[in-house]
Amino acid sequence: MSGLTLQQHTTDDGPPVATRGRDTGRLLRGALVRLGTALLVLYCAATVSFFLVRLSGDPVKLLLPPDATAQQEAVLRSSLGLDRPLFTQYTDFLRGLPRLDFGNSLFYNEPVRTVLADRLPATLQLAAAALVVTLIVAVPAGIFAAMRRGRASDRGVMTMVLLGQSTPPFWIGILLILVFAVGLHALPASGYGTFAHLVLPSITLAVYSVAVVARLLRSSLIDVLSSDHIRTARAKGFGPLKVVLTHGLRNASLPVVTVVGLEIGSLLGGAILTEQVFSWPGVGQLTIEAISHRDFPLVQATVLLFAATFVVVNLLVDLSYSFLDPRVRTSR
Repeated sequence: MSGLTLQQHTTDDGPPVATRGRDTGRLLRGALVRLGTALLVLYCAATVSFFLVRLSGDPVKLLLPPDATAQQEAVLRSSLGLDRPLFTQYTDFLRGLPRLDFGNSLFYNEPVRTVLADRLPATLQLAAAALVVTLIVAVPAGIFAAMRRGRASDRGVMTMVLLGQSTPPFWIGILLILVFAVGLHALPASGYGTFAHLVLPSITLAVYSVAVVARLLRSSLIDVLSSDHIRTARAKGFGPLKVVLTHGLRNASLPVVTVVGLEIGSLLGGAILTEQVFSWPGVGQLTIEAISHRDFPLVQATVLLFAATFVVVNLLVDLSYSFLDPRVRTSR
């Protein structure tokens, strides 16, 4: 035999070793690229928050009484490290990020990590409850509207979806308080600690997400239901609901999973206004307090927390594609 022959070693239960090696290398490079992109996004968020928050003014004037002397302001500014060059403050801030050391809160006079740890569980509880409400309401509504396409019931669902997507969440919160707390005395208007306190804030926070997910699921399902494999399933005698749940829903789930992932980050960010309306002691309300007090370290930490949430959720959504659609797995 003349020439050189490249042999690929195979195993009895898998693809060629060379092919698997190339796939592993491609997946590793993709993971490194995603990780590098995530770190770059977090660095940009940290830098932008550091410089923008300092445009709000001098926090020393808010921490001291109005009749404080210039000497007292200078002493406090020096004790807080705000008299140092801006570049020095910036490098110190970046140096502490790998250790999650954001410094001390100017207003609470405690480590920022401690302040966030006290408020984060309340926000996570609210966001989780809103996500549950979103999935319980949006998925059946989207499926129902897709199966009843063009009928009066479909138009009714889409009208409600449009109203939910167009109405400001804080207005919905105020309306729910007026009806269920003031009018019916069925639920508390504010506070934290019991399931009853969670009902109105979670519904308020979920309204926009319900509208987005239901509308996208309906559109995606309508496209899938017109495909050949759905017609084949119908020809085999499967009922409409079984066709949708068994053959249509998974194929329509990719864009929905993307939006749900983005909505998880939006639920945490959107909790700012909702927590203000219902006096919910979470990170959203803490962010408003930090901005009003010009608490530089605390504002920077909350911005990074929201940015990190979006980055992590987007990464998880990207990885979930391989499990939902094998075609995505083989194309990488």
